[in-house]
Amino acid sequence: MSVSADGALTFAAPAKVNLYLHVTGRRADGFHTLDSLIAFAGVQDKIKVEAAEGLSLAVDGPFADGIPVGADNLVLKAALGLKDLAGVTAGAAITLTKRLPVASGLGGGSADAAAVLRALMRLWNVEIGEAALMDLAVGLGADVPMCLRGRAAFAGGIGEELTPAPALPEGWLVLVNPLTPVSTPEVFAARQGPYSEPARFTETPGNIRALAELLAARRNDLTVAAESLEPAIGRVLAALEACPGVLLSRMSGSGATCFGLFGEVTQATQAVMGLIHDHPRWWVKAASLEADATRLDR
Repeated sequence: MSVSADGALTFAAPAKVNLYLHVTGRRADGFHTLDSLIAFAGVQDKIKVEAAEGLSLAVDGPFADGIPVGADNLVLKAALGLKDLAGVTAGAAITLTKRLPVASGLGGGSADAAAVLRALMRLWNVEIGEAALMDLAVGLGADVPMCLRGRAAFAGGIGEELTPAPALPEGWLVLVNPLTPVSTPEVFAARQGPYSEPARFTETPGNIRALAELLAARRNDLTVAAESLEPAIGRVLAALEACPGVLLSRMSGSGATCFGLFGEVTQATQAVMGLIHDHPRWWVKAASLEADATRLDR
């Protein structure tokens, strides 16, 4: 979090990354159940809030085009939900700086909603009980509770059942998106085959290579379905697999963003340079692997 001279507060809304994702079943209401290890990346959208009479949202940044600023925006839904829950009469001018690609498998909208909840609780000086706050978060979306807690966890249910993960080692991610949005409902609808078993582990990986080995025994069950809808995902994965020093390459969430896991920042930086040279139209970023994203607000 940062505080400007005029009292405006700025909070990070870091990307979440599914290190593995197993689809374990389907509920009667049509939603699929998951088992996933989720961490965060040191790349993020930003949320700025400042005191105002009414409640408003403005969007800027490289991926601002096409983002709605009305009541259907998840950031405003979160703000209105918190305002009602806390009985607040004050308003806020909210600015979302959109740095993460839209519909990219990085939980950007959920991260934005979680960040605005944190920011407005600080701006309005309100405290909400954990249970009530998590109920609000779940109502906004299955990934919002995870983004609100901001710490690596195994996610179950439809993503809202969180269990703390073992400590994760330091490492680096190279995130690549071919800048082709992928619809999460369409990916789940295209998924075929049997469901998977949960694959949680209790051991603490001693280094990034040990983590990569644990993850290699798992997978993202949505990859084949996402590739069938957007073949560029396969090209992204192939490009990441060819990078020197990569320990693991995988799709995050329902795509289209994929990541490569690296042990050294120099390897990640070199991979980014090579990928940008060969694929100048792709979005490519190096970012730290974050087990505790709350530190990004310190």
